[in-house]
Amino acid sequence: MPDLLLELRSEEIPARMQRKAAGDLKKLVTDALVEAGLSYEGAREYWTPRRLTLDIRGLTARSADVREERKGPRTDANEKAIDGFLRGAGLSSISEAQVQSDPKKGDFYVAVISKPGRAAEEIIADVMPGIIKDFPWPKSMRWGKASAKPGSLRWVRPLQSIVCMFGTEHEETAVIPFEIDGIVASNVTYGHRFHAPQAIIVKRFDDYAASLEKAKVILDAERRKDIILHDARDIAFANGLELVEDEGLLEEVSGLVEWPQVLMGSFEEDYLSIPSEIIRLTIKTNQKCFVTRPQVGETLSNRFILVANIQATDGGKEIIHGNGKVVRARLSDALHFWKRDQGDLPDLETLEASAAKFGLDLKKPLDQRMAKLDTLNVTFHAKLGSQGERVSRIRALAADLAKITGADLAKVDRAAVLAKADLRTEAVGEFPELQGLMGRKYAVLQGEDASVAAAIEDHYKPQGPSDRVPEDKVAITVALSDKLDTLVGFWAIDEKPTGSKDPYALRRAALGVVRILLERKVRLPLLATTKDVDLLAFFHDRLKVYLRDQGARYDLIDSVLTPEADDLLMVARRVEALTAFITSEDGKNLLAGTKRATQLLAAEEKKGTVIADGVSEALLKLDVEKDLFAAIKAASAEASDAIAKEDFRSAMAALSKLRAPVDRFFEDVLVNDEDAAIRANRLALLRLIREATGTVADFSKISG
Repeated sequence: MPDLLLELRSEEIPARMQRKAAGDLKKLVTDALVEAGLSYEGAREYWTPRRLTLDIRGLTARSADVREERKGPRTDANEKAIDGFLRGAGLSSISEAQVQSDPKKGDFYVAVISKPGRAAEEIIADVMPGIIKDFPWPKSMRWGKASAKPGSLRWVRPLQSIVCMFGTEHEETAVIPFEIDGIVASNVTYGHRFHAPQAIIVKRFDDYAASLEKAKVILDAERRKDIILHDARDIAFANGLELVEDEGLLEEVSGLVEWPQVLMGSFEEDYLSIPSEIIRLTIKTNQKCFVTRPQVGETLSNRFILVANIQATDGGKEIIHGNGKVVRARLSDALHFWKRDQGDLPDLETLEASAAKFGLDLKKPLDQRMAKLDTLNVTFHAKLGSQGERVSRIRALAADLAKITGADLAKVDRAAVLAKADLRTEAVGEFPELQGLMGRKYAVLQGEDASVAAAIEDHYKPQGPSDRVPEDKVAITVALSDKLDTLVGFWAIDEKPTGSKDPYALRRAALGVVRILLERKVRLPLLATTKDVDLLAFFHDRLKVYLRDQGARYDLIDSVLTPEADDLLMVARRVEALTAFITSEDGKNLLAGTKRATQLLAAEEKKGTVIADGVSEALLKLDVEKDLFAAIKAASAEASDAIAKEDFRSAMAALSKLRAPVDRFFEDVLVNDEDAAIRANRLALLRLIREATGTVADFSKISG
């Protein structure tokens, strides 16, 4: 079966767009071919900084013939209806239609339309121009003379050539010719921009990939990443160092080079006085370089690793020199930020009112930055006020939460007041991703308590499912306050997440609250704290996601989680106990006994059968129903004691003892007795079972 090779070669494709663009190309092309009636065995996409490539194997040579019957009007229909039928079916005369009979509806016309299959070459040439012209680039441009024409091609950067080859592995391949704005598909590509710019004639994918490699282009991005990573590790090790690995940077750098050449540069050791995080971000952001550290220890070394796209004749000396100059300049700026942030701000007298409001010491640099943040009235959100107002809200909420978490109130207050201060530092202004972390460093420098300094950094955490959760009670308190203030505020102004849109990361904030409560075992009444039922439901959704990710069953979560449940730690503990209990023999007994009683009760309730308000012992005529009533009272009391001690497994074990008396009750007792009073009393007995087991879970929601 034939294969298809497609290459779209551009002047440049931004690294951040390459992987998605290659995936989009594969989906668009394969979907279009399948829609046109072709099938294929496999497809793989490739990308470099200058090309998107698609290798489709085992493509059918032509689409299948199609035979379609189109039903028309009755044979005695008016002329207008028949003419419409002919036009729709593409017939020139009614004689070309067939007549079919229906015993009920009579005779009617049928058009038999046969569409012969099409050659794959014809289909490819037909679909490709539209795919290329409508390609979903986030940003695109027009260029050249053709750009003046309406509907001219837009591409991420100027499209330079197209390769489109079709054929089997053993036969001669052919170019599938199509043209877009003067660019005609051919069998010609080009290698590395500097090392091998000559034309390369290709036939099929294997010789194409091999020819590109000879021309200093490694087509497979994963191979480029592997080469960069291993060469960087090796060069670091050879110099007695260790590479500080960075998957995001590795992905980006592999998209900047077609022929990766790994080199090592250096900067003056004096710059190592700058925090490691700033050094790493400065070198990464500005020069796309990796940092290194000694093989023992966590501090950085003064060597960095860069990846060039040129195999230089001087061994890379000029490239290293050029990168080193830029790195030094950027580190000089970073050192300036670091020192400035530790000094006094000008015009301290203008900050006195804010200092008084928050109890700040204007002799301390971080306190000055917090006062400045408030004095400048920096906006948090147009409808939610300034950052200073937000800090006041977080401070008040943290004071209340400290009573629950058991954190030191004075330390909580100090941490809450300084938590956002580093937003006014120059380091965070340059690298916003360092917020919190820089606050901690500056707090340590001015002698803050260790718990306060840790809370300043950790109050943003966790920022994702894999991020660590704060451990210190002060940090836990401020982190909860920060996230709850965000959620309550945006709920109040009706800025809730919708579909995939969550511009304020509210799902992340709610999941952060859930993780802190569960992983740090905090008992927080969320409804009493937030006073918002809708927000509580949002927390429930995040809790379900979290528990399912931990392996809990949907039905067990639903059986425990009631709309008013606002102690998420208790919900999680109930789910955990139920998960462990339900598969045991006692668990199976509890489930079976409860379901038998509650299903019959639900059926009678649906019919509107009268059920007594309570069980009358005088109406219990049979020993088995008396035994069941006694068993329910005993099990309920035992379960209640266990629940009071938050021992949910023991509560379930107590209730599971109802299985035997329930079974005997159904074997020997007719619930729907002819006597209405006895019937109502027996149904009330079953309701007691549902109420007793309902203190643990709603067993009607559990499958099995």
